[in-house]
Amino acid sequence: MRFGMSVNLNIPDAPRIAKRTLELLKGHEVLLEREMAERFKVPGHLLEEMDVDIMVTVGGDGTILRALQHSKAPIFGINAGDLGFLTVVSEEELEEGIENLLKGNYELEERIKLQTTVGGRRMPDATNEAVLHTAHVAKIRHFQVFVDGEMAMNVRSDGIVVATPTGSTCYAMSLGAPLIDPRVEAFVIVPMAPFKFSARPVVVPADSRIAVEVVRPKECVVVVDGQQELPMAGNETVEFRLAPDRARFVSFEKGFYARTREKLMGTLC
Repeated sequence: MRFGMSVNLNIPDAPRIAKRTLELLKGHEVLLEREMAERFKVPGHLLEEMDVDIMVTVGGDGTILRALQHSKAPIFGINAGDLGFLTVVSEEELEEGIENLLKGNYELEERIKLQTTVGGRRMPDATNEAVLHTAHVAKIRHFQVFVDGEMAMNVRSDGIVVATPTGSTCYAMSLGAPLIDPRVEAFVIVPMAPFKFSARPVVVPADSRIAVEVVRPKECVVVVDGQQELPMAGNETVEFRLAPDRARFVSFEKGFYARTREKLMGTLC
């Protein structure tokens, strides 16, 4: 089995956990990203160049989201941060997790992704969410949201979030959106700090065509998974639809609801 590894070196414990992971994977080929590879004085690789069976990430959810924008390999996420909702093992569970991984005692869980196009320009697909918001602090915009050609929202707000079921436990949740079981193929559209309280989140089927327009064109920005952003003049139509590829995660016995209770009970995403 061939592995890739992406490590968030900004997290203090991540390099140590990564080193321990490499020891547990001894005897297997592991390709390292360039910055991490420099520490071990071995050749480094870009994520998009890694042809691997499993992508190991050491960090938090941001590390996983970044890896998914550059690799189609299934993710084995090791939590080196605080929450790590998308990670599959903690440092304490690492040895058992690697053992099960090498024995094939796991399942691959697939999650839908969101395709975002801004004025005809396609951005990287989102595993969590895409956010369209004002480019200036404390300046609301007038948005119109269309679902399959029918107006679904006519709202003044700081922005619009379109989230997948995976992303429903993060930014969208903090804005009052419902949690969506990842087995449900749907997106949730959420206004950010709407001017009128009557503006509520809307859940739509994943095969919907979603379009957002700024009524009076003013500068905005589109951000995908907190990783990639694109400034816009405000006269472009932002379109969302089901992405052709899916995110894949190594999964053990814990289901969605067990993880939700464990990670989110009394904890903010």
